[in-house]
Amino acid sequence: MTKPEPKSYISAIHAYTPGKAKADDGRVLVKLSANENPLGCSADASAALAAQAGNVARYPDPASHALRNTLADTYGVEADRIVCGTGSDELLNLVAAGYAGVGDEIIHVNYGFMVYEIATRKVGAEVVMAPDNDYGTDVDGLLALVTDKTRVIYLANPNNPTGTLTSDSEIKRLHAGLPEDVVLVLDQAYGEYLDNDGSASFELARQHCNVLITRTFSKIYGLAAERIGWAYGQPHLIDTLNRIRGPFNVTSAGQAAAIAALADQNFVIQSREHNAKEREWMVGEIAALSNHGLRAIPSAANFILVLFDGTVSAEIADRKLVDAGYVVRRLPAQGLGHALRITIGTEDENRGFMDALRSILETSA
Repeated sequence: MTKPEPKSYISAIHAYTPGKAKADDGRVLVKLSANENPLGCSADASAALAAQAGNVARYPDPASHALRNTLADTYGVEADRIVCGTGSDELLNLVAAGYAGVGDEIIHVNYGFMVYEIATRKVGAEVVMAPDNDYGTDVDGLLALVTDKTRVIYLANPNNPTGTLTSDSEIKRLHAGLPEDVVLVLDQAYGEYLDNDGSASFELARQHCNVLITRTFSKIYGLAAERIGWAYGQPHLIDTLNRIRGPFNVTSAGQAAAIAALADQNFVIQSREHNAKEREWMVGEIAALSNHGLRAIPSAANFILVLFDGTVSAEIADRKLVDAGYVVRRLPAQGLGHALRITIGTEDENRGFMDALRSILETSA
C-alpha cells in the first residue's frame, strides 16, 4: 500500500527530546534537566498572566508592539529592529528557512544546541559541524569550514549544553572573517546570566548587515511555559523573519507577562546572583570529586557540564540519580554520553543533589 512519504531530509531529523521531569515509574523528581529558573518568575509577571484570563477570545497583538517597545527601552536597542517569536526556538528555525535551502550549508559548533541541526535539516540544508576547543568555540575551526555554500552560522553564547563563553573579541574576529552574505546568529538564551549586558554583541548587530541576536524569556525571566523569544538585527533581517513567522505567534498573556518581567529587574539581579553563588559552590564540590574522575567545564550559564572519567560512568550515575530522586540531562546523541548537564537549582536542591552524587561515587568505588 502506498502512503505519503516525507522528504528524505525530514526523515533524517531526530526529534528534539526535552529533559525529563518524571521517572519511568511516574515518580516526580527534582528537575535539574531543563535549565529553568529555580526561583520561578517575577511576582509581577505572574500577576500579569492572571490578569489576562478574561481576554482569551481575542487575538493577540500580531506585532507585539508594546513588548518590542519595552524591550527597546530595557536593552537600549531600536524597537523596529526587533521581532518576537514563540520562544527563541521559532526564530532560530526561521533564520534557516529564510536564508538556506537544499544545496546550502549551515555551520554550528560541536556540542551546540540541538535545535540548530533540526532547523538545518528541516529546510534541506547540509549540517556542517565545527570542531570544539575543550568543549568551547574554536573560531579558527569555524572559519576554516566556511565555503561559498555557507548561509548561516549558529553560535550560542554562553553555549548550551557546555556553558562555555566566547569573548567579545573572538566574536568580533569570527564576524570579521565571514562573507557579508553569511548570517551570524548569536544565540544569547543565557545572556542575562552574564555580569555584562551583552552590549558589544548588540552593537555588532546594530552596525552590520549579517548579525542577528536571539534571546528568550524562558531562562532568567522564568517564563518557559509561555514561549516568548525575540531577535534583534538590521531591518532587512527582521523583515525576512516577519514574512514567515506565525501571524499571532506570541500570546496576549505572554506579551503581558514579558512586559511585567522586564519591569522587575530586581528579580533578574536576584536570579543572576543566586545562580553565580550556587554555581560557584557546585563547581567547587565537583572539583573535590576529581579523584573519582569528575571534571566540570567552566560555565557562564545556569548549568554545568560534568565529565565522568572514572569507575562510575555518566550513564550509571544518571540512572542512580533518578533512583535517588534527581533528574539531570545526559546527551549521548550529541556526543556527550560521557557527561551530565546539571541545572543550578535552589540551595536545598543543589545540596541534596551533591549528597546523592557523592553517595553514588563512594559506594561504587
